[in-house]
Amino acid sequence: MVDIEKRAAYEFFSKVLRKKDLAFLMQFGSEAELLQDDTNSPRLLQDGLNQLRLSVPVGGLHPGPVPTQQSQAGTILFDAVYLAANEKLKGEVGRKTMVIITDGVDEGSKMTRDKAIEAAQKADAVIYSIDYEDPMYHGGGFGTITIGGRSGMPDLTRMSGDTGGHVYRVDRKNSLDDVFRELQDEMRSQYAIGYAPPGGKKDGSYHKIEIRVANKDYKVQARKGYYAIESQ
Repeated sequence: MVDIEKRAAYEFFSKVLRKKDLAFLMQFGSEAELLQDDTNSPRLLQDGLNQLRLSVPVGGLHPGPVPTQQSQAGTILFDAVYLAANEKLKGEVGRKTMVIITDGVDEGSKMTRDKAIEAAQKADAVIYSIDYEDPMYHGGGFGTITIGGRSGMPDLTRMSGDTGGHVYRVDRKNSLDDVFRELQDEMRSQYAIGYAPPGGKKDGSYHKIEIRVANKDYKVQARKGYYAIESQ
């Protein structure tokens, strides 16, 4: 990230975090690295943002507490989501959210997209994806760049949609600041609905759910299902 992206992320942390909220910061490239562990301090998160690099070399000189190494360089998006869910969010209580800034193209993950989604669902985490491509690498303007003819948007849409989140697109009409403001509003205007599996069985099975509203003008944004597992 360059300075403008770091500033936008810092402003988001400063405005969205409350005293009881916690956030952690993870960078992923060819491996995932935890830059800042759970904290409610915008200053510490800023320090973590200052450590962001354009890419994380395989092996890393100073890997964080949540490392994963790959023999093939790339962007391990699915591995990063899986690690964040299993290593950081699974044991936490309360509302849990992942905000992912990426171009959405995964290269070299050991975990599949579906395994990453499953981990997020089991951790009760909502994924918000920000489809972002740094303009400094695209001739000064925003555009859609595909690798090997592939676009990451379908994967981002699936991960966010299945967990009850949303995909935001940074482009000429919507800056990263605009996206963070919209995301902040959305995160602060949610409802929690409890649901028990049929018969109360918590056997680890997956249950699809569908939420409908009487007013057809309203659009429901909710997770597609849940895993009936015992609380940690």
